[in-house]
Amino acid sequence: MSIERQKVGARMSQIVTHGDTVYLAGQVAMDAAGQPAGEQMANILTRIDGLLAEAGTDNRQLLSATIWLADMRDYDAINLAWDAWVPEGCAPARACVEAKLAFTKYTVEVGVIAAR
Repeated sequence: MSIERQKVGARMSQIVTHGDTVYLAGQVAMDAAGQPAGEQMANILTRIDGLLAEAGTDNRQLLSATIWLADMRDYDAINLAWDAWVPEGCAPARACVEAKLAFTKYTVEVGVIAAR
């Protein structure tokens, strides 16, 4: 089975497909500075939609999601955006953990795996 990489950079690929499984790199919000976690999450989910579409799939095909939060007090805020985004009956396996993110302007990062 071949491996297909899209949006390849020196450090990572944004999309990696192996067979019918699509892996996305962890996504953070664009222009995150000053945005509350709920807004960052909504921005991230829009970015994920675009990447999944490029890979030939969508959020109904999610298999797994990992959410990293800089502060677990933002859990309810990010879940408002998440719950509105995930189609009914299509919730993936999911983990949400508190973690120190690469830059302080980011309050949330999301990585997903989807079927195609």
